[in-house]
Amino acid sequence: MKPPFGQRLPATFGTRWGRACGWAAVLTALVPASAEAAKLRGRIDGFRNLLNPVWAEARDPKQHGYSFREPVATVRAEFRRLFPHAPKEICIAALAPAPQKAPPPVLVRVGGGRTTPVTIVVPPGTRLTFQNTDPFKHRLHGVGIPTFQPADTVRGATREWSVPGVGVFEIRDELAPSLRMWVVGDVNVAAIAYPSMKGDFALSVEEPGEYTVQAFFAGKKIGPALPVTVKDADLDLSKTPLKLADEKAAVAADKAEVEKAKTETESEPKPGGEK
Repeated sequence: MKPPFGQRLPATFGTRWGRACGWAAVLTALVPASAEAAKLRGRIDGFRNLLNPVWAEARDPKQHGYSFREPVATVRAEFRRLFPHAPKEICIAALAPAPQKAPPPVLVRVGGGRTTPVTIVVPPGTRLTFQNTDPFKHRLHGVGIPTFQPADTVRGATREWSVPGVGVFEIRDELAPSLRMWVVGDVNVAAIAYPSMKGDFALSVEEPGEYTVQAFFAGKKIGPALPVTVKDADLDLSKTPLKLADEKAAVAADKAEVEKAKTETESEPKPGGEK
């Protein structure tokens, strides 16, 4: 018998393990391994050069998302840029050549202004259980999804929704506009994992055969796909890390966005008709 693709986590799980191991351990538990499973141990590279769409929108002057943060010249540019929290934002999936069955329900925690995980890749029909861990209510809904209309989820309560088919589905919160989650429905998903902040990940694959290892970020495929052949033994893929983003391109894009925002801000009419 195959072990469950995902599993419910007890209410105290985050308290017991989050402090000790971080969310990487929490999300790795979404796909528990059996004694017969083969592990694919790999690494991602360049993920610090990715930019969450929420942040990209927030710094647009037209959004009026003002901030008191100012760049410090003595801090290197790579550390001044925001980068994703890999253990919840980057999903690594092992895609099989044949369709896979939907797993048991998977828990999604809603708290601290975000969901855990932020991006998840599952077969259609997978039921997601959203649990509100905040002391206030949330009002989740699916963008353009008739089966996931806005509804209140109070403190400690849960709400369930099943992935309707193949595609990318965006989840938002009417009460917290910055909360965004992406659910990717793919019939070939055999296993998923979330990397550590160092970029290391481990996928557990039950059946031998040909697979494709692909990274997902903000609901999209990111970086090249890595084809692998799984036999009986574990595989070390760390020698060929998944390159997710190029630093030079990220720096250039960041400078372009800053200049664009500066130009648009300067061109806006001043109060009282000042120029």
